[in-house]
Amino acid sequence: MFSGTPEQPPEPRPQGKEEPVSTDPQGKPKSEPVARLANELIKLSGHAANLMLQAHLLHLNYESGNFFGVHKFSKEQYEKHQTQLDRIGELVRSLDFLMPMCSKGLLGACKGFSHITAYAGASMLITYYENLEAFGMACKKVAKLAGKMEAYDIENYCGELIEDCFSASWMVKATLRNS
Repeated sequence: MFSGTPEQPPEPRPQGKEEPVSTDPQGKPKSEPVARLANELIKLSGHAANLMLQAHLLHLNYESGNFFGVHKFSKEQYEKHQTQLDRIGELVRSLDFLMPMCSKGLLGACKGFSHITAYAGASMLITYYENLEAFGMACKKVAKLAGKMEAYDIENYCGELIEDCFSASWMVKATLRNS
């Protein structure tokens, strides 16, 4: 079509069964260091996804005298978590591993995530900052593993995540002290 030649019909898809999508992390054997690193990154991506959703719902449901500040902060946070999720996913793909294909696999990769159980503003913020700190600690673990493997791009990004998590946690704690 571009060179004046007639448009060709698309190639037919190969017949046969497609590989089913798994919701489990890949490459579980610890004897494969790259697989272990990829799985740890997938766990981090699950944590980032959970934090993104939690910050977004906190943004929508938070009510208190400091509403405007928390509303603005939580919007910045859920946007930051979305960026983190994307970057971590890119790092997984750079290791030639696949990300989970749905929320079941992604959110299920993050065991032990604390969910908000009350609409009270302080309760929401406490749960959120505890999850931020847990994410920061998980990032420290992955950074150490990446450093041993000389995966400096992953180690450095984990350092950025650690800073983001603990800075945001400090801001939430400061907000709670003043309310």
